[in-house]
Amino acid sequence: MPQFSDLGLSAPILGALAAEGYETPTPIQLRAIPPVLGGRDLCGIAQTGTGKTAAFALPILQRLAAVPQRAVRQACRVLVLSPTRELASQIAGSFRAYGAGMPLSTAVVFGGVPIGPQRQKLARGVDILVATPGRLLDLIDTRSLTLSGVQVLVLDEADRMLDLGFIHALKRIVKLLPHQRQTLLFSATMPRPIAALAEDYLNDPVKVVVAPSATTVERVEQGVVFVSSDRKRDLLATLLRDPVLARVLVFTRTKHGADRVVRHLVGAGVEATAIHGNKSQPQRERALAGFRDGQTRVLVATDIAARGLDVDGVSHVINFELPNVPEDYVHRVGRTARAGAAGTAIAFCSDEERPYLRDIEKLTRCPLRAIPLATPASHDGPVERPAKANLPREGRRASRQAPATGRAAPARHPPRPAGAEVRRRDLPAAGAFPAFLHRSSSTKPGSVGRRGGPGAARRPADREPLAPGSEATSAVSLRR
Repeated sequence: MPQFSDLGLSAPILGALAAEGYETPTPIQLRAIPPVLGGRDLCGIAQTGTGKTAAFALPILQRLAAVPQRAVRQACRVLVLSPTRELASQIAGSFRAYGAGMPLSTAVVFGGVPIGPQRQKLARGVDILVATPGRLLDLIDTRSLTLSGVQVLVLDEADRMLDLGFIHALKRIVKLLPHQRQTLLFSATMPRPIAALAEDYLNDPVKVVVAPSATTVERVEQGVVFVSSDRKRDLLATLLRDPVLARVLVFTRTKHGADRVVRHLVGAGVEATAIHGNKSQPQRERALAGFRDGQTRVLVATDIAARGLDVDGVSHVINFELPNVPEDYVHRVGRTARAGAAGTAIAFCSDEERPYLRDIEKLTRCPLRAIPLATPASHDGPVERPAKANLPREGRRASRQAPATGRAAPARHPPRPAGAEVRRRDLPAAGAFPAFLHRSSSTKPGSVGRRGGPGAARRPADREPLAPGSEATSAVSLRR
């Protein structure tokens, strides 16, 4: 099995990796690090949670250390662009961890916080600058930063940056960069706009694809519950009564929807907090810190958290509402089963969302397994659910491999049987849930441990700059 020492990395970097407990490179790291060390432009396509940050951070650190330069005032040598504040913070934390002991400076800038301290950091100059596009342009417009000395440009989560409307900002930023530079583009999906972006900004790039575009992580056990929209909150509260759902990330489509879910859960006695764009940066950081250290068991988020958040030990991802962009489902699910661990993803699907479900299954080429749960009723009316005859037997793999032609397998949803009703009754106890939801964890939320358990070889995924947590593991792995 290849080791980091086989990739030509320097002793200081290998020492930092050893101190972090990392031994074995992931596929994206194995294939991306050598060409980046050689100075080539690169386009890397890999699923979330596979260690893309280390794939560019390690060779960049080595190249900078090999040619020591004094930092130039109001300038940087490496510019890393990130779509969100949280991901920017994590990338900066990774550079600092992997570059421990090296005489290299790292700064991170993003909106939502005062710009004054960021100007002060840049006044002295930095080697590595991690930034969101909006705040970067603010600093450029106020003449607090120049990009004329950039040697390496990294576009991380490029597809998400386009989704968030940063294309015009990117075009403006690239015009300010030197023509002679190394450019690295990393993305989880490869839609046509990303291909066009790579063609415009990269020079004779090496293309590294370590997984089919828009596929979900193999170790994520995925399922869907068919439930009406007005009963989703009751169902969620019922599921969260089960302690096996140890650290849960719940996704909603809207900011107000996230707040409503949190209020309902708190009213039902479930500790939860929300993170979304309407929250201030200190509020977002507190919410993430509480979720990482185990003080908060449930984090309700919009798609702001679907990219880059590397929280150890997320046991379950619940799509309270299905995204209307199927690629977002891939990134939501990627928040669990990170760094080789296993996880569970559950989707709540109402009648109105069935077209979204079909789009997701078409994109991922993976029909979701129907979970036969009795949905709790909030009124005295009937609750419809899929017929048991159409559900897979417990413990049996429900998904089919994609046909050899690569065409998407048709999505099959259990039909609603005529007259199928469940009358109002007490909410089911935790033991009544299918074994699908019960996945054992080796560590508890809030405990400090190494990914993969004691003695296990760790792979560097996108790291968080805050307190480390534990990695939930599972004996169940369903190949997708």
